[in-house]
Amino acid sequence: MVRTPLTPEEHRRGERLGALLRQARGGRSMVEVAASAGISPETLRKIETGRAPTPAFFTVAALAGALGLSMDELLVHCAPGPALTSLPERALAPVAGSPAALPLTA
Repeated sequence: MVRTPLTPEEHRRGERLGALLRQARGGRSMVEVAASAGISPETLRKIETGRAPTPAFFTVAALAGALGLSMDELLVHCAPGPALTSLPERALAPVAGSPAALPLTA
């Protein structure tokens, strides 16, 4: 099966998604976030750097859950149109019940 080449807008959308995920990850390591989402650190690295600009829906959903982001916030940030320069503070607030909202234990 031959895959249709991505458009420049699809590449830009992937870059916006990567930037959003990096910002939401903050000081957490890629390994920690990837494990929480059930994906490999290499997959997260590719998404964050834009090398995988169109990740699978369930991968994005798992990352959103691991980072405490809502799918609505991802859509607003990554939809076609002018890119947001940074996330509003409410976008970085953990979603109630998400792993990011729970305290870490040693």
